[in-house]
Amino acid sequence: MHSIARILRSVSALWPLYVGVILSSLITAALTLVSPFLVREATDLIVASLNGHTPANTAVRSIFLLSLGLLAADFARTSMNNVGGWIGDVMAARMRQILSTRYYATLLALPQKYYDNQVTGTIIARLNRSISEVTQFLRSFSNNFFPMIINLVAVLVITGFYYWPLTLLLTLLFPIYFWVTTLTSKRWISWEQDKNHQVDVAGGRFAEVVGQVKVVKSFLAEIRELSQFSERFQSTVATTKVQSRWWHSMDMIRGGAMNLIFFGIYFVLFYRTIYGYFSLGDMIMLIQLVGMVKQPINMLSWIVDAAQRAVAGSRDYFTVMAEPLEPSADPQLVAATSASEAPLLEERAPSPLPPHAPVVKFTNVTFSYSRDEQPVIQHVSFEVHRGEKIALVGESGGGKTTLVNLLLGLYQPQEGQLEVCAQDVRTVPAAQLRASVGVVFQDASLFSGTVRENIAYGRPNATQEEIEAVAKRANAHEFITTFPEGYDTLIGERGLRLSGGQQQRIAIARAMLKDAPILVLDEATSALDNRSERTVQAGLEELMANRTTVIIAHRLSTIASVDRIVTLDHGRIDEIGSPADLAQSGGIYSQLLKLTASNSAADQQRLKAFGFSTHHTDDVPSANR
Repeated sequence: MHSIARILRSVSALWPLYVGVILSSLITAALTLVSPFLVREATDLIVASLNGHTPANTAVRSIFLLSLGLLAADFARTSMNNVGGWIGDVMAARMRQILSTRYYATLLALPQKYYDNQVTGTIIARLNRSISEVTQFLRSFSNNFFPMIINLVAVLVITGFYYWPLTLLLTLLFPIYFWVTTLTSKRWISWEQDKNHQVDVAGGRFAEVVGQVKVVKSFLAEIRELSQFSERFQSTVATTKVQSRWWHSMDMIRGGAMNLIFFGIYFVLFYRTIYGYFSLGDMIMLIQLVGMVKQPINMLSWIVDAAQRAVAGSRDYFTVMAEPLEPSADPQLVAATSASEAPLLEERAPSPLPPHAPVVKFTNVTFSYSRDEQPVIQHVSFEVHRGEKIALVGESGGGKTTLVNLLLGLYQPQEGQLEVCAQDVRTVPAAQLRASVGVVFQDASLFSGTVRENIAYGRPNATQEEIEAVAKRANAHEFITTFPEGYDTLIGERGLRLSGGQQQRIAIARAMLKDAPILVLDEATSALDNRSERTVQAGLEELMANRTTVIIAHRLSTIASVDRIVTLDHGRIDEIGSPADLAQSGGIYSQLLKLTASNSAADQQRLKAFGFSTHHTDDVPSANR
């Protein structure tokens, strides 16, 4: 239960609701205890009347008043129980809000490296399971079980007053019950964690398949995906059989011990009533009180089961929360990861880094995504000056995108130094660094929502005129206005209602609106046909004016007009120079020009290794045809 206590401490701002739960439970328990005493009085009064000790008329009037008392107590208990239930529901909802917000804030503040080994659906499954099970357990506990615990303590006190051996017999239940439960818990939690793992993996794959269902259908993989999904859950069924058999075997031992103890309790009550130690009313009252103990004891197995699920789920939650955050994460995000209330966030637009030469400077930079792997880039050194256009060229996997990731601050160099505007990226706040860089990825990476929201993603307060202006420059305005809803058109998850070229033009417009001094084009026109590319390229040329631009391209025509080309060979700098110089050097760029002009299958295959399109004569700069 340490994990549950840790959850409660972490949301201590909800203490007024905790107090409300405790008070309502105390009142409910007190009202529950009224009924057995009133029934005792009514029973003794009826017995006295039947024995002729009390006149019938007097007994009837008293019994009527006692019945009214029972009605009032029951009505008050029902009302207070619902008040407590409302407080418990609100407490659980607030707790879920706070814990979910913290979890989300932590995910947003984690470094990119955390996501390299994660599946999106698994992350989502952990959120749903971990927090839902914890909050559901606490709501059930506060609404139902906690009032019973208070009743239980009160019953032990009352039975001790009447006859202490009864209390002793009742007390024996707890060490036996908890001892058997302790034997059960360790193995049970191990099985539960195994089931959670299988469900997480299945859920992660489910999210991937639904997100890429066209690919699944195109490759006729529906049966394979369904089979693998079913196998994961079949594994949970097999585990559940063993887990449940173990649990219920232990529960039979618990239940048998309780039955034996209650046998002793009932025999003592009947025996002492026969010999006159208890009146008939006392016996009935004590049987009712003892019955109140039986209910929470019977529920205890369910509570322990729910608690163990919550504990197992909370471990995943705390594992994520313990991950080291990105060193330069936004202070608001960092604060939100431990906020005791759902934070009030203020979206701020940080200023780009002040211009300083050189704008980008790599000095002997080495980086690998895992310290156990071969470095992706090794001892890379080059500079990019203000207003200069640089193209990165090399085979796929040669480190081009890694250089962009480092420039965006998604990862930190393991060796060497990377400076942006003469400032070491290790010392620059991530928000300010990323405000200095506009980027268009190979994948458009749009969000569900409207066209307007996607274009204005980097500047949500942009005016309609500003949004339309960049859409026109990106050759997107024309097709947007053909939609019935225009800029208010919903584009679906990841922009699936748009063609690939339309998605990319929206992404280019988004980068234009951000208006950052440094521009990164990571194969930005890869989804466009030749006609659309030429139109968008004109907008990109305007955008690149007086900006520092880093280009990763899939067509040589895209980089023919750059100032310098940096070629990479297996993560190392091969050559740096102008297109004209490198065209005659015999290096990678020169080879690409020859491969592009060739029609042989071997040369075309070699060209693909560099990520360049084939059979496009436009790819060859005119001077080299």
